[in-house]
Amino acid sequence: MARTIRTSLRRLLTTGAAVTALLTAAPTAGAAPAAPRETHALRPLADLSAQRLATADLVAAAKWGTGSPVDDPVRERQVLEAVARQAAELGTDPRRTARIFRDQIEANKTVQRALHRRWTADPAQAPTRRPDLGEVRKEINRVNDALVRAIAASGAARTSPRCLRSLVHDTADVRHERGLDTLHTVALARSVRSVCGADEARPAS
Repeated sequence: MARTIRTSLRRLLTTGAAVTALLTAAPTAGAAPAAPRETHALRPLADLSAQRLATADLVAAAKWGTGSPVDDPVRERQVLEAVARQAAELGTDPRRTARIFRDQIEANKTVQRALHRRWTADPAQAPTRRPDLGEVRKEINRVNDALVRAIAASGAARTSPRCLRSLVHDTADVRHERGLDTLHTVALARSVRSVCGADEARPAS
């Protein structure tokens, strides 16, 4: 039974349609309160993921009409190397941290591509001003720093058998509080899908 529950939750976090149905479902009036959870240790991680995802709209607007591609391999490599170094300094698994950030980056690009398609189809929805990409990246760097710290602080929760269940609930709470639309809800689920699981064993020194 436990394996079945974990498998179902994992599918919710990796299947766009299912996670959207879960995270966009509003609480039913008069419904019995959910059973209390032992901890909200993953809540900061989920909220910071949502904060990072919010920058995707600004990056998309900054690149719109400039011919700059959504993919930026040089910048992505710099981010992954920086967070891996920070993770090692904090004593947490740099490879797991980089894997989580790879998902964060892909989720961000999912939003950027979708917005560019939307604006191409309906130019009236396109942004009328272009944010300074350098300033946006300062905000991304700030969130990256906090997110690495949240990953390091949540090691016990991330490796717990209850991780997926807690992550689904905490992510849903963040989604409701921030009022995310379908696009950003699916992207948020994409951004946290590598959060749960054992950290990789370190080679003996």
